[in-house]
Amino acid sequence: MELIFAAALCSVAVSILLKICKEKGFNTFQMIAWNYAAASILCFLWFKPDLQHISMQHTPWWLILILGILLPSIFLCLAKSLQTAGILKTEIAQRLSVVLSLMAAYFVFQEQFNQLKVIGVVLGLSSVLCILLSHRADEERTEGPYAILYLTGVWVGYALIDVLLKYTTGLGLQFSVALNLVFIYAFALSILYTTVRHKSIGAGRDILAGLGLGVLNFANIALYVKAHMLLKDTPAVVFAGVNILVVMFGVLSGLVIFKEKLRIWSGLGLCLGIVSVLCLAYTMF
Repeated sequence: MELIFAAALCSVAVSILLKICKEKGFNTFQMIAWNYAAASILCFLWFKPDLQHISMQHTPWWLILILGILLPSIFLCLAKSLQTAGILKTEIAQRLSVVLSLMAAYFVFQEQFNQLKVIGVVLGLSSVLCILLSHRADEERTEGPYAILYLTGVWVGYALIDVLLKYTTGLGLQFSVALNLVFIYAFALSILYTTVRHKSIGAGRDILAGLGLGVLNFANIALYVKAHMLLKDTPAVVFAGVNILVVMFGVLSGLVIFKEKLRIWSGLGLCLGIVSVLCLAYTMF
């Protein structure tokens, strides 16, 4: 249970760090770029992928290239959503991306749905709708239309990444190898972009903040995987525990640290989201 708690804390800490650094004038994209440098090194040290015997013919390079572009792009969208929509709504939207992943599993991978899973998906979609309605009704924000776009981008983007990663592992490539290659490519592409646009690989404080972000980001992944390994007979506990704790920590940090307001639609979306996660988790037993 300690691993689940720690994984959830690391996930929310990533959002908190991004939001605080953005408010203090850090270059978000340069942080995101160096985040993948730290993640690449830690992935190699932790998972020990066999990068020396990669098959050039059987490795799905097109998937790795797409993921290498998507990861920094969606991460930047996450940063924009945190800034405009707030950490409370962003965390719920990010966690409920699993609803779209499940819909893809049904329509693309022909996975069978039972009644409880259908209820979980419907409640998840309702939760996201409540969050979007909540922000649309908030007349105090001038960035409303953009925030809705960023929230939707986070929701759809993380689901797309999840589906592509599952498809990659389904082709027979080891998860650790795929993950390491994606991190390396995302770092190389991000550094190339920031060098061309800003004529620099990053200021010292942006690099340090990005490396710290990478440690938290990878710690979330490593702890989540480790929890699944230790609790392999009860994956629903890990799935539900991490997702619900992340939502709860995100709500608490939004209310306490960033003084966000929990409006009626947001509260309803939060409740529906938690019930949705519990329904989806129960189907794993």
